[in-house]
Amino acid sequence: MRRHAVAIIAGDGIGPEVIEAAIPVLDRAAAKHGFGLDLERLPYSATHYLKTRETLPEAAFRHLRDDVDAIFLGALGDPRVPGNEHARDILLGLRFRLDLYINFRPVRLLHPDLTPLRADRRTIDFVIFRENAEGVYLGRGRITGDEYVAEEVNTAKGVERIIRAAFEWARAHGRTRVTMSDKSNAVPAHLVWQQTFKAISQEYPAITPEHRYVDALALELVREPERFQVVVTNNLYGDILSDLGAGLVGGLGLAASANLHPGRAGLFEPVHGSAPPLAGKGVANPMAAVLSGALMFEQLGHAEAARDLERAVQQTIGAGVRTPDLGGKSTTREAAEAISAAL
Repeated sequence: MRRHAVAIIAGDGIGPEVIEAAIPVLDRAAAKHGFGLDLERLPYSATHYLKTRETLPEAAFRHLRDDVDAIFLGALGDPRVPGNEHARDILLGLRFRLDLYINFRPVRLLHPDLTPLRADRRTIDFVIFRENAEGVYLGRGRITGDEYVAEEVNTAKGVERIIRAAFEWARAHGRTRVTMSDKSNAVPAHLVWQQTFKAISQEYPAITPEHRYVDALALELVREPERFQVVVTNNLYGDILSDLGAGLVGGLGLAASANLHPGRAGLFEPVHGSAPPLAGKGVANPMAAVLSGALMFEQLGHAEAARDLERAVQQTIGAGVRTPDLGGKSTTREAAEAISAAL
């Protein structure tokens, strides 16, 4: 039996709850499809930081870089650490130091009544390729007196590889349109996005390239989400647009993400935060964690297991097993057990 080494960083707040609920579901899907998971739980969290002042030690980073097949993360953020230093060092540290330049976020409507839009004809199914290693999240800038400056970094290499990744995924998955979004009419540095997108799109004649300024794209995603297939954009805009996309299909409780660099271990996490007020109440939605596990399975080479998990989540929602964020009364455990049964 093929086995995969998976490091787990459950994190803070509801992170441990959704991860521990998702793990039996993932184990069951893996067993069904003939592979196994060797799970290693790592302690890095706010609680660990407050006890040790340790965020992510160098030895742990090297272990994650060299020895595991995937990293499965819950959520990070705790009011006991007002600056969230631990969260920044762990999450952004892994993204930047592992050069996980692709942040892949699918947006798919799993049941018609989950969207706040008129659902009579809605088929919402698009993905966002968010550049994940550059932009304003690099943290470059300065504070001088009353002037607060944040620098946005765009490199030709960084822009080229995320745009190419979007086109490659579109071609591999039968998508026929890629939409690039920037704000080049107001930010001159975004011209590198325009130039690179135009050049790369010529290599994919079967795929229609289109451009939208980010403000116009936000409007169109709400007005006509079904026309979009693949969106590629920078770090900041991708962060914002993917939350908007989640709102179109049921909320952050269903939003999964993968942080990727082809050929390296990926980092898989639900998009939602740690939600400290919900911690310990048993009402957190585990579906985003399960769907993030599906993305992990796909990256590990088990596409059918990934589809099986997605179908099980969709069937569970359709059967009315929903946590409070989806308008139901099910607990975290009940939702996870229903997904497992649907497998």
